[in-house]
Amino acid sequence: MMRDILFFISIGFSTVVFAQPSKVFYNVKELGAKGDGITPDTRIINRAIEDAAASGGGTIYFPSGNYLLGSVHLKSNISLFVDQGATLIASSDSNDFDKPEQSVNDKFQDYGHSHWHNSLIWGEKIHDVSILGTGRIWGRGLVRSGRKGDVKPNKSIALLNCYNVTIKDISILHGGWFAILATGVDNLTLDNLKVDTNRDGFDIDCCKNVRVSNCTVNSPFDDGICLKSSFGLGYARPTENVTITNCQVSGYDEGSLLDGTFRRQYKKYSDSSSTGRIKFGTESNGGFKNITISNCVFDYCRGLALETVDGALLEDVTISNITMRDILNSPIFIRLGARMRGPDTIAVGQCRRIIIQNIVAWNVDARQGVILSGLPGHDIEDLQLSNIKIYYKGGGPKDSINRVVPEYEKEYPEPGPWRVMPSYGFFIRHAKNVKLSDIEVSYMKEDARPPFILDDVKGAELRNVKAQKANGTPGVVLKNVTDVSIEQVQGVKNATIKKADKKNL
Repeated sequence: MMRDILFFISIGFSTVVFAQPSKVFYNVKELGAKGDGITPDTRIINRAIEDAAASGGGTIYFPSGNYLLGSVHLKSNISLFVDQGATLIASSDSNDFDKPEQSVNDKFQDYGHSHWHNSLIWGEKIHDVSILGTGRIWGRGLVRSGRKGDVKPNKSIALLNCYNVTIKDISILHGGWFAILATGVDNLTLDNLKVDTNRDGFDIDCCKNVRVSNCTVNSPFDDGICLKSSFGLGYARPTENVTITNCQVSGYDEGSLLDGTFRRQYKKYSDSSSTGRIKFGTESNGGFKNITISNCVFDYCRGLALETVDGALLEDVTISNITMRDILNSPIFIRLGARMRGPDTIAVGQCRRIIIQNIVAWNVDARQGVILSGLPGHDIEDLQLSNIKIYYKGGGPKDSINRVVPEYEKEYPEPGPWRVMPSYGFFIRHAKNVKLSDIEVSYMKEDARPPFILDDVKGAELRNVKAQKANGTPGVVLKNVTDVSIEQVQGVKNATIKKADKKNL
C-alpha cells in the first residue's frame, strides 16, 4: 500500500520524496527501456523527456543497465540522472542520430564547431538543465572528426545558446570529437567529471560565467580543457568570467584513466607526443576575458597554452598553483598571432595583463622552453611571471643559439613547429612590460644554450633569477631591447640597460 503512496530516491546527500503517480520523476526502465545494451532505447528516453517538459520539468532516471542510444534531445527544466552502474552507449548506427543542422556559419571554424545536433545528447536554446549521477557515458559509435556533408555523430554532449546548465559527477569514455561542447552557454557548471577520451575533453566556446572544478580529463590525442571563442554563432562573442580549479589533465593511453592503469604505451600521438593540456584557442574570434586557473595538475601531456590568433583580445588572466610532470613541449606558451581566420575587416588582436605564478614543472622536453611571443608591431603586454621552477631534460646543441626563429605569423599556433629554440629556459619576443621574479630553471643533461633570450622587448625586469648554464654560455641574451633591469640574476651583474641592439650578459 505504501508503495502506491510514496516513492523515495536518494540523489547525492539529499532524499527526495515524490507522491505517486510521479510527475517529476521518470524511471526509464519502468517506462519500458530495456537497458540491455542491445535494444535501442532512444525513443523511450526522448518520450520521457517530452512528457517531463510538458509537465514543467523533472528528472529522467537511469538505473543500472546499458542503454543503447541515438540522439537524446534535452529540454528546459530537465535533469538526466545516470546512476552508478548505468552506462549510456552511443549507437554505432549513424541512422540512430540526428543529422547535422544547417550552420549559421561554417567558414571560420572547424566542422565540429559548426554543428551540434549530430551528438549523443544535445540541447539548443534551453535553460535550467543538468546531467548528473555517478554513471557513465560511452561514446562507442562516435567518430573523432568530420567534414562538410558528413552525417556521422561526433560529440557526446553538445549545447548551443543555453543558460543555467550543470553537468556533475558523471564519467565519459571515448567521447568523440568533443566529449562536451558548450557554445554560447552561460552560467555553466562542470564539476567532478572524469573524462577519458579520444579527442578534446571540454570545449567551452563563447560562454560566460563558467565554473570548471574537480575534473579529471585524459585526452592523449587533443586538448583536455579548452577555452575557445569561435565564429560558430555567426558573430564574435568572447569567453569570459571563467574559473578552472582543482582539475587534472593528462595524456595517458585512452581508457587507462578510467581503468586505473595510467598506461603510456601508445606512440602515435600528434607531434610524437600526447596533448591533454589546458588551452585558450585555437579558435579566437571573440577573445578571452577575466579568467582564472588555479590548483591544477598536468601529467604526461603538453604545457599550458594561451593563444589569440584570429583578431581578438586575450586579457585579464591569472594562473596560479600549477604542477607539471613529464611535459612534452613548451611548459608555458603565450602566443599573439595573425592567422586571422575570420571576416576580412578584423584587425590583429591583443594579448595583455596576464599573471602566472607558483608553477613547478619537472622533466620538461628540451626543445622549446617557455615561449612568450607576439608579432612585429603587436606586442604581448603586461606579463608577470613569478615563483616558477622548471626542470628541463636538457641536451640542446650550442649552435642553436644562432638560429633565427621564424615569426610563424600565419601558422597554426603550436610550439612543435618552432623546433629547437635558441634558448632552453625562456624565449621572449615582441613583448612590452614583462616582469620575471623568483624564477629558477635548470637541466638534467648539460645544455649549451643560454637560459634566457629577450628579443624586441620594451621594458623588462628580471629579479631573483637562478639559471643553470654551461661554461662559456651567456645567462641572458638581449636583442633590440629597451629599458631592461637585471637584479640578482645568478651569474650576471646587476644592470640597467636603456637600449641594446645585441648584448650578452
